[in-house]
Amino acid sequence: MLHSTDFEVHRNWLAITHSLPVSRWYHENTSEWTLDYPPLFAWFEFGLSHVAQHFDRNMLQVENLNYASPSTVLFQRLSVIFTDVVFIYAAKECCRCVQEQKGSRDVLNRPSFVLAVLLLWNFGLLIVDHIHFQYNGFLFGVLLLSVAKHLQVQTSGALLFAILLNLKHIYLYVAPAYGIYLLRSYCFTQDNKDGSIRWMSFSPLRLLALGSIVVSVCALSFGPFIAMGQLPQVLSRLFPFKRGLCHAYWAPNIWALYNVLDKGLAVLGVRLKLLEEAELPRASMTGGLVQEFQHSVLLSVSPSATLVCTLLSILPAVASIWLRPCGARGFLRCLLLCALGSFMFGWHVHEKAVLIAILPLSILAVESREDARIFLVLTTTGHYSLFPLLFTPTERPVKVSLMLMFTIFSFTALRNGQGPLLRPLEVVYLLGLVVVAIACEVVFPLSPWQQRLPFLPLLATSVYCSVGVCYSFLRLYVRLLQRDDKPKQL
Repeated sequence: MLHSTDFEVHRNWLAITHSLPVSRWYHENTSEWTLDYPPLFAWFEFGLSHVAQHFDRNMLQVENLNYASPSTVLFQRLSVIFTDVVFIYAAKECCRCVQEQKGSRDVLNRPSFVLAVLLLWNFGLLIVDHIHFQYNGFLFGVLLLSVAKHLQVQTSGALLFAILLNLKHIYLYVAPAYGIYLLRSYCFTQDNKDGSIRWMSFSPLRLLALGSIVVSVCALSFGPFIAMGQLPQVLSRLFPFKRGLCHAYWAPNIWALYNVLDKGLAVLGVRLKLLEEAELPRASMTGGLVQEFQHSVLLSVSPSATLVCTLLSILPAVASIWLRPCGARGFLRCLLLCALGSFMFGWHVHEKAVLIAILPLSILAVESREDARIFLVLTTTGHYSLFPLLFTPTERPVKVSLMLMFTIFSFTALRNGQGPLLRPLEVVYLLGLVVVAIACEVVFPLSPWQQRLPFLPLLATSVYCSVGVCYSFLRLYVRLLQRDDKPKQL
């Protein structure tokens, strides 16, 4: 039965949480796939393990490395499907938030229906969870439900986000958007006539209420480990900075472009005899390994440098919702920019993290043609960047057909019988993905380069897609600065 490396990751976590005392969860290292999610997700795995024992008890033994019996894989597949109920409910709540056009309209063309399809049939989420294997649907369900509650002006969104952070810390990417928005729009109860903050309207009780929510959730999650004096050990697992700037599968972000520029300058320097090849760092950035490396020509990037770059990239967005808040949709735009800013400049970013921006952007895309244009570029580019996750010949027709169906529906539904959404250069860029796909998926496997440069397709995919992601990030900033938050119906 087909399964990926992440099956073994989560099987090992099931075994750790089921077979070992809590005090050993974040110390166990028999497998290379150590537990590196926050404690609340560890308790989630603990709960699943009690169901897993009814399928195959052997999967719950820590020493059974790479154990993948048919019953084990079946359970893991079913657990993802079952937990997707959270995502389905969240999609339903998001559809309730969409502003529909007045008057009768064919149900298939209604923004709420289009949004439901864009979320529930999202190509990236489908392959990452149900082919590759992870629990992103469950986690994104909590994120979208939190966003929906904010759009519905309900404070339960803060509680949901606090829970989400303790399930997977990657959502720290969007924490600044939540923190600034809640402080500005909830703790300050009134604005001046010009929209500026009225400092006298600050409510200490509301701030205390928000703080108590966050502290309570974190106490439930981290409390046992703090009591055992294991907080430093847990944090070292959650933030393993020794893993290197880029993930084994390069995320299509600014560092992919930076790495290629460094490689290009190194090659040019050697050919011009400005650099000695023997003196250049030997570590490969495209070898598919998670490791630290030094750049050859450009300055090597440290974790602190990526943090500074990330903060600078999102600063205008969070400043905007502080100085001139535009309600929950202004918050949503800030969330998208925080997600993409962190994706583009963060340390050791996973390619799957682009979905943190793609899924929430679906809400704005069904309301505004300009947002739909950004969505089509980001989604097509971001989804194609996930292709390297499915690399076997049997998976190739599946991923191509699924992406084609989703992309055709997205373009057709968002255009809705009106004029073209994309500009000529955007069309040319997206058609270039077809050329990249043919080169990487058809031509390269038949070429002699496959043995000498096995990771060339990965490099080409990441670099080309990086351009589309960077472009979408800039276009989202333009939308934010335009201050046009009144949805334009399709």
